[in-house]
Amino acid sequence: MRKALTEALKYLPAELRKTLTYDRGREMSEHKILEEDLGIDVYFCDPHSPWQKGTCENMNGLIRQYLPKGIDLNQADQHYLNQVAMSLNTRPRKALDWLTPLGKVRISGEILLG
Repeated sequence: MRKALTEALKYLPAELRKTLTYDRGREMSEHKILEEDLGIDVYFCDPHSPWQKGTCENMNGLIRQYLPKGIDLNQADQHYLNQVAMSLNTRPRKALDWLTPLGKVRISGEILLG
């Protein structure tokens, strides 16, 4: 899990990857290495406390609009998954001052590149 996360997140501008918040699962046993690899802080929620990661829970609800709980993603069509990702990444978010996630990444990239 740590290697996949590091690979996926290392290309994001640092201002977009300041912290990660997780449930308390074994998959995050290497969280200290992840913190060092990416220069971020990792936090863990208390058990049965989804309100501690509200933005994540909101995203889960948005994903469920397209992919019902229990679906085997290994059987899902990659083209459809790409469409879902694009739809979610072009939807304005209150947490981003009504920017889209894609827009926020573009703005951050422009700031970093000058």
